[in-house]
Amino acid sequence: MDYVKLGKTGLDVSRLCLGCMGFGDANRWIHKWVLNEKETRPIIKKALDLGINFFDTANVYSNGTSEEFVGKALKEYAKRDEIVLATKVFFPMNDRPNGKGLSRKAIMTEIDNSLQRLGTDYVDLYQIHRWDYHTPIEETMEALHDVVKAGKVRYIGASAMYAWQFQKALHVAEKNNWTRFISMQNHYNLIYREEEREMMPLCREEGIGVIPYSPLASGRLTRDWNESTYRSSTDEVAKDKYDHTAEDDRKVIERVAEIAQKRQVPRVQIAIAWLLHKQPVTAPIIGATKTDHLETATGALSVSLSDEEIAYLEEPYTAHPIVGFQ
Repeated sequence: MDYVKLGKTGLDVSRLCLGCMGFGDANRWIHKWVLNEKETRPIIKKALDLGINFFDTANVYSNGTSEEFVGKALKEYAKRDEIVLATKVFFPMNDRPNGKGLSRKAIMTEIDNSLQRLGTDYVDLYQIHRWDYHTPIEETMEALHDVVKAGKVRYIGASAMYAWQFQKALHVAEKNNWTRFISMQNHYNLIYREEEREMMPLCREEGIGVIPYSPLASGRLTRDWNESTYRSSTDEVAKDKYDHTAEDDRKVIERVAEIAQKRQVPRVQIAIAWLLHKQPVTAPIIGATKTDHLETATGALSVSLSDEEIAYLEEPYTAHPIVGFQ
């Protein structure tokens, strides 16, 4: 496993991050393909064995049960100071007033709830899961600064927003001498590259570490066009993200398969290797529902694509509607 600094910080993270959205109680979540606690544990153990030290979850994943499962497994299998543990806040945790968003009240409540579920005194990276149009960004940034100063959070990050919003948040933090975002968790892969227009250049300029989610486009970059899985047939979120542009995306997917065949490696490794060539990508967030998914993904660290291969993969791409943070 390779390790790199996250953005301009001194924090060392593995070159791949294990995304934990697929862990939790299926009865408490929109995704019915998630793994229960027993199924989750060997995957987390395998990730640790492979050298992955970076784990990303969120309070909303399976209504908190992802955090519970991850916290229990990591407590058993690893020393806390060796793990970089990330979670997120924004989406509704209940249907009552103040049960969602990025108000001071919501942040202060949800960080304590996350810490309790994770079974830890602090999280290494606390991320806003979306932009809150109903709360002043000044209120959000000051509250995040306060949870850092309280010792409950080491660093803060953001996810899925317009570049102008991210720049505004960075400016507010700098103007008030508050804690600054160090990372951006955005939607970025070979068939969704709209982040290259503004967000990626902004992150390069500001020294922000990029930890893209959905690096394999919910599996679409890894399998034949007519092949389906239980997740692909039931994941309505993924369908909403990718079905509308399927015909255009097919050309890119076919080129991934072509290069993978020439190199005699799994398609997963080509898709991830492409991301690892993109600056300032720090650690793509990979999901796994089987241990061999992790073994295959880590093989991407040994794949170095040529400039010609990268250009060939990118050439068929067409502009896509913005997906993920309206």
